[in-house]
Amino acid sequence: MDLPLSLLEMGCSGRFELITHPLPDQPLPPQSTLPHGLPPTSLSLETEVEKQFLQDPSWLPIHNIDFAFQKVTQREVSVDSLLNCTPSALHTGLSVVRDPTTGMLLDFTEVLMEDTGLSAKNSLSLHRQPGPPSESLRGSNTNYPFLPGGMEELSLDQIKKKSELEKDVDFENDLLKVPPGLKAGMDFTDKGEISHIHMQKKEIVQALAHPLCLQDAVSSSAPPEKGKDEKSKPKENPEESKKWAIPVNITAPCDDFYKRVPNPAFKWPFELDVFQKQAVLRLEAHDSVFVAAHTSAGKTVVAEYAIALSQKHMTRTIYTSPIKALSNQKFRDFKNTFGDVGLLTGDVQISPESSCLIMTTEILRSMLYNGSEVIRDLEWVIFDEVHYINDAERGVVWEEVLIMLPDHVSIILLSATVPNALEFSEWIGRIKKRHIYVISTMKRPVPLEHYLYTGNSTKTQKEMFLLVDAVGNFLTKGYYAAVDAKKERTSKHAQSFGTKSTSHNTSASQDRAVWLTLLHFLSQRQQTPVVAFTFSRTRCDENARSLESMDLTTSIEKAEIHSFFQKSLSRLRGGDRQLPQILVMRDLLKRGIAVHHSGILPILKEVTEMLFSRGLVKVLFATETFAMGVNMPARTVVFDSIRKHDGTGFRNLLPGEYIQMAGRAGRRGLDATGTVIILCKAGVHEMADLHVMMLGKPTLLQSQFRLTYTMILNLLRVEALRVTDMMRRSFSENHRDTQTHEKRISQLKQMVSSLPPLDTDGQLSDLLPYYHTVTELRTTKEALQRAILESVNGLKALSVGRVVVVNNKQHFNALGVILQVSNDSVNRTFTALIICEKGNEEGDGKCNNSDAFPHLFNTALFIPEGPCSHTVQKLKLEDVSAITVKTLKVIPDRIIDNYNKRQQPRFRLDPPGQAISTATQELLRLAEASPGGLPSLDPVNDLQLKSVDVVEDSMRLRVLQDSLRGFNCINSPTFFARVKERMSVQEELDRLLFLVSDQSLSLLPEYHQRIKVLQSLQYVDSSGAVQLKGRVACQISSHELLLTELLFENALSPLAPEESAALLSCLVFTQNTQGIDRVLSVAQRIGELQRDCGIPQTAEEFVGQFKFGLTEVVYCWARGMPFAEIAQLTDVQEGTVVRCIQRLDEVLKEVRQAARIVGDSVLGSKMEKASLAIRRDIVFTASLYTH
Repeated sequence: MDLPLSLLEMGCSGRFELITHPLPDQPLPPQSTLPHGLPPTSLSLETEVEKQFLQDPSWLPIHNIDFAFQKVTQREVSVDSLLNCTPSALHTGLSVVRDPTTGMLLDFTEVLMEDTGLSAKNSLSLHRQPGPPSESLRGSNTNYPFLPGGMEELSLDQIKKKSELEKDVDFENDLLKVPPGLKAGMDFTDKGEISHIHMQKKEIVQALAHPLCLQDAVSSSAPPEKGKDEKSKPKENPEESKKWAIPVNITAPCDDFYKRVPNPAFKWPFELDVFQKQAVLRLEAHDSVFVAAHTSAGKTVVAEYAIALSQKHMTRTIYTSPIKALSNQKFRDFKNTFGDVGLLTGDVQISPESSCLIMTTEILRSMLYNGSEVIRDLEWVIFDEVHYINDAERGVVWEEVLIMLPDHVSIILLSATVPNALEFSEWIGRIKKRHIYVISTMKRPVPLEHYLYTGNSTKTQKEMFLLVDAVGNFLTKGYYAAVDAKKERTSKHAQSFGTKSTSHNTSASQDRAVWLTLLHFLSQRQQTPVVAFTFSRTRCDENARSLESMDLTTSIEKAEIHSFFQKSLSRLRGGDRQLPQILVMRDLLKRGIAVHHSGILPILKEVTEMLFSRGLVKVLFATETFAMGVNMPARTVVFDSIRKHDGTGFRNLLPGEYIQMAGRAGRRGLDATGTVIILCKAGVHEMADLHVMMLGKPTLLQSQFRLTYTMILNLLRVEALRVTDMMRRSFSENHRDTQTHEKRISQLKQMVSSLPPLDTDGQLSDLLPYYHTVTELRTTKEALQRAILESVNGLKALSVGRVVVVNNKQHFNALGVILQVSNDSVNRTFTALIICEKGNEEGDGKCNNSDAFPHLFNTALFIPEGPCSHTVQKLKLEDVSAITVKTLKVIPDRIIDNYNKRQQPRFRLDPPGQAISTATQELLRLAEASPGGLPSLDPVNDLQLKSVDVVEDSMRLRVLQDSLRGFNCINSPTFFARVKERMSVQEELDRLLFLVSDQSLSLLPEYHQRIKVLQSLQYVDSSGAVQLKGRVACQISSHELLLTELLFENALSPLAPEESAALLSCLVFTQNTQGIDRVLSVAQRIGELQRDCGIPQTAEEFVGQFKFGLTEVVYCWARGMPFAEIAQLTDVQEGTVVRCIQRLDEVLKEVRQAARIVGDSVLGSKMEKASLAIRRDIVFTASLYTH
């Protein structure tokens, strides 16, 4: 029987109240104050079964519907359930009124809330409400990013300026009747009365407008100028002196450190260096820092302090690194130190809610674009190995992230020593509008000694010569000693075997002898562990294999290595443990030798790194990647060679690369100095090469900024951010100093307004066109003369004895003869003898007003009125206005000597020498014979310059010269000077305005080309709004166009999951080898389209970047073939295959996301299957660092 009990649920908190005495005659009170009542307590099985099997639509038969529906009771139609509307945000909230002295609650008042309508879909502000929790980490590609720091909210002026896509709407005429995209519209024809009202309105408006305009004009023209001036003067000085990057002096000791930081957020077991203390002080003040320190100087201290600070402040830190391996290592290090650390890479996600997140830069970029909620709590972003910004492929990502970071985030940049740290920081400071403190170390904590090694047998094993000592002096003595040692041996060798040419390459047996000798020598001197850098993976493997006779470990160490190796591999499947590479490595490791390069399986690389850091690996053969990321110092570094192949050809190591690798030598606290050894196997390297490499400046940080489609689409979908803003802030546009330009522009504008207005009446009506014609004439003439000078025939013509027409400040159409031509090809000068008036030899006589350029249309030659005199001058190219057809026989040396002699005071009055007077008379005779002008050499016909530019210029020149005679204003040359003054100011103003505008961005043309590509593929429409295809492409980080096109062409749908995985492998594989044609044809199409839109990359190059060498391998792997068999299908090394499959998994994830956006759930699930098929065994064993 039912007991008279009832439960009443109170509110949402889950409290219950028991009602035991119901009122008589009343049914039991309601069971809940909630709208839906309580959940049912005892389920009736019948109704459950009926609901589950009979009424559930998915269980109903498809064909025989009537029969099925008879069993099911009619379901009730509830139309209201379709109307689902989210409640709008409350626009008021309650605020508490407290007593100011006691703090007691007095009252609640209602306050209006601002920004209630802001959401991640419509605002860049940090006040917007958070999105759904599922999107809080990575954000969503429909979210707006947060407002990047340093990009101010648009000012009113900027909003008034229209972008090129906006049109002015004329609210009177040509209004649309049909909305864009709709078929039918509305009828807006006049209904009579309206026009009448319109007329009245217009009249009133006009009446109002006139007086206002006049007053405005009067008031604006005069007084504010003065006010502006007074205000701007005091302000100017601090502005100009303002530098964003502030170098910190680290030579002075930091004594009051503990006073200034009484309780630091983190304590180390050692005393900090000065540079570390300075950095900590800056972090405490919440400033951004750039730490450029030598390898092993202890940059990590700065990162650790920032993480500790953010834990203390309850904020978050993001640590980004360029390489995944480095991220994993840092994860382990920081996890041990701080505990609360998460890791996000393309394929791993460990505790993303932690206060310190370690990730690759690409992921941070997508979080910024997608408006991730993590950014709100972010206090620091740490960029490690910033010199990676020089990487051509991925450098642009760093710049994008730096530009996109919001204002409240401080930046910590850690880098090896770079020469232009200040310039780089200045750039970041300027785009972020905040100071950046630059801290760099003077020298390495453990100095390096560089040696040359020439030994190759037990007899010569001690032949090691010091080349650069610990202080950094280059010792030529050591170099010559090495050369002698090598020569002595080769000469003996040559005597016994005839001559032998020295080549760069040595045979394997010679190599082996060198390595055995060297390692024997080093282990005797206790110089292990050794890192041997070799610039080819096969060479690494060969060198390690050639040492089978060598054993560098004790039996205790062997046991330790064995147990560690077994423990690490315990997570692999049985078959995978027997992979040939693993067996070879195990054998090597036991003897204390290891190999580390991209062809090694990731798990083996990690085993090697861990054993190396424990000091159990004595010799490590590694490629350059080991130095780039892995922070594992050794006692000795050996260079197998100093030449490397960089993808295009062989070259010597750059100083930056050499320093980065050599910097691995010398462990802080363990070694007094680090040893760097360069092997001289074939012969000793050139001294100059060695000197440049060891003591040269490391590479400058250079911008690798380029436009990517993802970046353009991501910025286009947010109206408030413009791609041009991103381009303007990039490091490649760093030379644009907009602030000083802006100042100069305002000065010039004032100058223009202060100049008297031009008088262009009557005779002067054609003054401006005349000015433009003259300017064009000058530029054309200069271009022609430059072309003549750069050509062989032109220089032949301008040789000694050639008669030329001279025009400059001093001479007007005077004849001269060339005596000497300078050898300097940049600013070539000609020494010439020129005739002039007596008394005008020095040029202080009456000076023609050269500003009017009369010689441009007046070819009459200069004939002196009085007695003819002469002068010898150095002429520039622009002084020679014509090269005549005449030549004279002259004796240049005598003329010049005689002239120079008569320049001295005591010979001032001597008569000119025979040579000079003859030449002067000849010139005068030529001038008198043809006073209208001598025929000159035509560049096209006489000098045989047939290039298009020259022909066009010379024709243009003739046309312009003829047109000059028609101008009226020639007769009043004085006015010309005023025009010139005004126009020169105007021209400078125009030039600066151009420099400040977006039109001068170097990437602007390419941007327009890429937009054209996107428009013709329908990723964006003509007004720049992102379409569905564009939204899909935003999801994809690399090869976005190709993947999106494949998706929309349904190229992947007919394929099985493993086939599609195999096909997409071409996007991630980087070495040369049914659906392939489809991918290639799409690639060809995009390539051709880009070419048509003007992007300078041929279709072949575009198609050539997709390589199908691993499709078979991936196909077999996805079908479940074990890794050992797969490795035999291809000659590609195991590590490369693994990396390729891991990156393929990221591509599959992106395609899955994209398919979801399009609504193609079948493809989405297929990609998921493909992804599951390849995520197995050795390829996806978790990193050893992450647990």
